[in-house]
Amino acid sequence: MATDQVRMSDVTTHGIRVGASAFFLTDESSPEENRYVFGYQIVIHNTGDRKVQLLSRKWRIIDGDGIERHVEGDGVVGQQPVLEPGKAFKYASFCPLDTPWGTMEGTYTFQAEDWEQLDVAIGRFLLTMEHEVRSAKQT
Repeated sequence: MATDQVRMSDVTTHGIRVGASAFFLTDESSPEENRYVFGYQIVIHNTGDRKVQLLSRKWRIIDGDGIERHVEGDGVVGQQPVLEPGKAFKYASFCPLDTPWGTMEGTYTFQAEDWEQLDVAIGRFLLTMEHEVRSAKQT
């Protein structure tokens, strides 16, 4: 389905593969109050040949009205994972919006074992409740 394709991204930068997928959190949302909460899952896979550590994240979030905000911080979900070559780290988080759709994209900063800092892309993915609305109409 086309919607699923834009709800996911898969990008490799400096030998670090970042896959992202999003989903609508119905129980956490309140459309009548313009509160839409989306969960997302990230898988980071070190496909390179150096050990790396995730230091920080930078998110660019744009809602359906075109309002842009930036979120920055150390690590992810309170962690700064170290990834040996061939290893992966998976986590889930959430993003609230005032509109029923938006997009997220960003950058992770990693440090390789030789102290080189690496900016790793997180490809743009769609936050939307479209699938849930379609499912409700089908039932």
